[in-house]
Amino acid sequence: MATQFPDDFKCPISLEIMSDPVILSSGHTFDRPSIQRWLDAGHRSCPVTKLPLPDNPSLIPNHALRSLISNFALVFPPKPQPYPEPQALISNLTSPSSCLDSKLDSLDQLTKLSKRDSAFRRRITEAGAVSAVLNCAASDNSGLQEKSLSLLLNLSLDDDNKVGLVAEGAISRIVAALQTGSADSRALAATIITSLAVVEVNKATIGAYPYAIRALVLLLRDGKGRGKKEAATALYALCSFPDNRRRAVQCGSVPILIRIADSGLERAVEVLGLLAKSKEGREAMERFNGCVMVLVRVVKNGNSRGIEYALLTLNSLCCHSEEMCAEARSEGVLDLCMGFVEGDNEKIRRNASSLVRVLSGGHSMR
Repeated sequence: MATQFPDDFKCPISLEIMSDPVILSSGHTFDRPSIQRWLDAGHRSCPVTKLPLPDNPSLIPNHALRSLISNFALVFPPKPQPYPEPQALISNLTSPSSCLDSKLDSLDQLTKLSKRDSAFRRRITEAGAVSAVLNCAASDNSGLQEKSLSLLLNLSLDDDNKVGLVAEGAISRIVAALQTGSADSRALAATIITSLAVVEVNKATIGAYPYAIRALVLLLRDGKGRGKKEAATALYALCSFPDNRRRAVQCGSVPILIRIADSGLERAVEVLGLLAKSKEGREAMERFNGCVMVLVRVVKNGNSRGIEYALLTLNSLCCHSEEMCAEARSEGVLDLCMGFVEGDNEKIRRNASSLVRVLSGGHSMR
């Protein structure tokens, strides 16, 4: 149905006709549910331009476009288009007689169709696609595994599927891909975890699964570019659940995160901000020689979100350790904070003001 509408009526994320178009500060328009999921996952860049966004991006209703879409639908009512029959594609994935190329082609078709159509995603889920795709994800063939994970990622976009995928055993396949898959498979697996962790109950389930967090930490340590970033994003999503902070620290994440933060990946600083809320996280940071120095470099040179979380982390450390306070003072943190207390960014201003009170002796050690 959507193909009869102009492309400008389609959301750049879901590729579906927008029902509630909103304008991002980048100037691009998205369907509200799609861009909200993007922001809720922790992204702070425009999906189209990749340019940074404010910490609390505003979504402005695009009333003109909404009216155009409504009027277009009245003048040119869409003709229902028959969906391709998904059962044949799914059966091809499970048939012992299907060759590798045939399975790859079926996965390509299912992935392409499910990416742009939530109704098709529901249909193939109801037709039993999940178990078939999970079996393919266990394949030793890297191409088959990667395409299976791409389809799983599409299926995970719908909130109704997030818990269902976990219930059907998706985590075991995802963790296996994280441990032994190709570079692309490992990055995809981490992205799926981020998507599934939008649901609170899944954060606990994934975190408690053997080797899940450890596999993410190893990808954070050993992965390249995209793999590192996706691993850090997944850890950020999981570590909003308190028990997972302890697990991440026990897996040795803190030294890795500090080194990566120092190399410029500011998502690592965001994870440190969450880990610093736990006693185990703070103790691990205190043991790392130069932790405060790295955080100060982020405060001096980072973007607004990096500065916010570096200040948050320093706050947590200094609230609980006079030694950390002394080190922060010697690194000039007090003067840096004074420069932020009159700034426009509310979160940075709040974190800086709190840290000023701590460093000035107005907060007792806990």
